[in-house]
Amino acid sequence: MSFNIALSGLNAVSEQLGTISHNIANAGTTGFKSSRADFGSVYAESQALGVEVLGKTQSISQNGTLVATGRTLDLGISGGGFFVTRSTSGEQMFTRAGVFNTDNQNYVVSATGSRLQGYPVDAAGNLQMGGIGDIQLQTTNLPARATDSLNFVANLNANQDVPALAPFDPDNADTFNSTYTTKIYDSLGREHTLTQYFVKTADNTWEAHYYADGAAVAGPQAITFGTDGALTGPVGTVAVGFPVPGANPIAIEVDYSGTSQYGSDFVVTSNRATGYSAGEQTGLAVEKDGRIYATYSNGQRMLQGQLVLANFVNPQGLKNESGTQWSASDESGDPLIGIPGVGQNGQIASGSLENSNVDLTQQLVGLMESQRNYQANSKVLSTDKELTQVLFNAI
Repeated sequence: MSFNIALSGLNAVSEQLGTISHNIANAGTTGFKSSRADFGSVYAESQALGVEVLGKTQSISQNGTLVATGRTLDLGISGGGFFVTRSTSGEQMFTRAGVFNTDNQNYVVSATGSRLQGYPVDAAGNLQMGGIGDIQLQTTNLPARATDSLNFVANLNANQDVPALAPFDPDNADTFNSTYTTKIYDSLGREHTLTQYFVKTADNTWEAHYYADGAAVAGPQAITFGTDGALTGPVGTVAVGFPVPGANPIAIEVDYSGTSQYGSDFVVTSNRATGYSAGEQTGLAVEKDGRIYATYSNGQRMLQGQLVLANFVNPQGLKNESGTQWSASDESGDPLIGIPGVGQNGQIASGSLENSNVDLTQQLVGLMESQRNYQANSKVLSTDKELTQVLFNAI
């Protein structure tokens, strides 16, 4: 009986050594989760029969440290959650190994070729939140966009007087109070200037004159304020348009919402104009919330999609498909899909990878303990053999 008990101990320790060896071998594997062998004693009624390995437990909830790599599509998760991928056979997998690349169709894929899942975008760059799908990047250059709106917020100085000279002359600074120039673009991406001249005409009343490339294009437009300094007119936007040789006419909606008139210096707090010149793609950027942008030489960015993360009621119940990939099971429950940084999902760290969570010191200590256990069980076998030999000799 003692022989069989010692043999069960040797078998169990051998399996434990295999688990420890696997952990040590994967100490440098990105996104790897270490395992341990769980032992349990074996009985037949009250008779002790030795030990067996009940199973292996992975430390899925223990994350590894993030290490900077500087590569945009190296993605780490700072917190909980798993990347969602779809294999070539259509199976949904979950991983913490964020080594991603693009394939020949510009889909974002993992090192195993599985496609990263998230919310795609339509032709206009709007996220499609109805369901997750493969994230595919655009490689085309960004065409020029004409300026069609201008959000202008400023403070006009209430302390200023009505100009003594009239009529308004853009070449004579004594005929206006303030001026501001904005860069705008036509449909070919060529730059133009839109200059606004502000002329005080009475208490709480101003006029705005518009000049494009030095030529008058609109105005004057009355701008009025209440006695509290808040804007009372115009209500809505002001249309400013003019023709451009060789391009579509420029039509801009100027919005003065938020503009005020207080007894302080003229200052522009917001001057946001749409439009830009054509640009060539220069790279990618991944935000903390998982949004992926293509960056262009003209300083613009275009949304390519937003990756999602999955969480589980019982992550320990995930089925291990490989050292760094898992699939959902009845024990884990269905994946809870969400965007990074919301709820239990961590934020995305672009240019970083999650190291293996293997603690080498702990594994080496376990290796020494397993070695002693193996030697002890071997000693039991040796002793049992000697006792059996003594019995044979006595016979």
